[in-house]
Amino acid sequence: MSELIQRMPAVVQTIRLSDLVDIAILSIVIYKLLWMVRKTSSGRVLRGIMIVVVAIWASAEFNLYATSFVLNRVVEYAILVLVILFQPEIRRFLERVGSSRMSKVFVQPPEAAHDIDSAISQTVDAYTSLSKDKVGALMVFERANLLDEVIKTGTALDCAVSSELLKNLFWNKAPLHDGAVIVRNGRIVGAGCMLPLSGNTNLSRDLGMRHRAGIGMSEHSDAVVAIVSEETGSISVAVGGMLKRHLAPETLDRLLRNELKTDEDDGEKKSDLFPLVAALFNRGKKEGTE
Repeated sequence: MSELIQRMPAVVQTIRLSDLVDIAILSIVIYKLLWMVRKTSSGRVLRGIMIVVVAIWASAEFNLYATSFVLNRVVEYAILVLVILFQPEIRRFLERVGSSRMSKVFVQPPEAAHDIDSAISQTVDAYTSLSKDKVGALMVFERANLLDEVIKTGTALDCAVSSELLKNLFWNKAPLHDGAVIVRNGRIVGAGCMLPLSGNTNLSRDLGMRHRAGIGMSEHSDAVVAIVSEETGSISVAVGGMLKRHLAPETLDRLLRNELKTDEDDGEKKSDLFPLVAALFNRGKKEGTE
């Protein structure tokens, strides 16, 4: 150990600036790939791949010839399978490369924080009015798990969240009022979307389809779902399969900020992970189930 410490100054002197930049770029790419997988349900696929890799090593180590033969044949098609499985994520990454500066591929957009904060305020304003008028509403705030498949069931949009827009979308004679509005990074990306119903047989009988869809969406993803009952005007929020009912507007605001601003803060920390490389690029972003 002492010999290694003595040799450290000589080793450090051989490190060039280009070596540091090279390591930083590779670190960012690997980090973003892992972050991209974490942001989707594809994380389970990645764990499955790791199990296959361990199985291949074990079969070779213990001379399991038949198992090794089958697994090696599977690996031959692994690249094609991965491209198919991760096609949405790969496409999204390439779109960001082609439509923005390189720094934005690795750095979270700074305007996202303002969009989320504004979306929460506008949602609370709209829900306060909708609750008084007993107009049903169903909004899904996307978090880590991307909801592209759900968005495809409705009408794709790309607009800021505003109180007036939400009240128009959920007006009972509007074409999209029956479905859910999907919010991603503080912007509406879909309306009239169909959500999976909850499979929980213990739900209260007085919960309608809108509440069951909201709970179902929270069971299938980590999304935060805000609901207004058409019968009573009651405001509810579903998170992780748990439904919190009869919320006051102030409670709704606090709950949404507690659930959504955490991801925003994480995003800000991630954006500062490699400030040197970012600068170089800029020179050249439960209460209970009922």
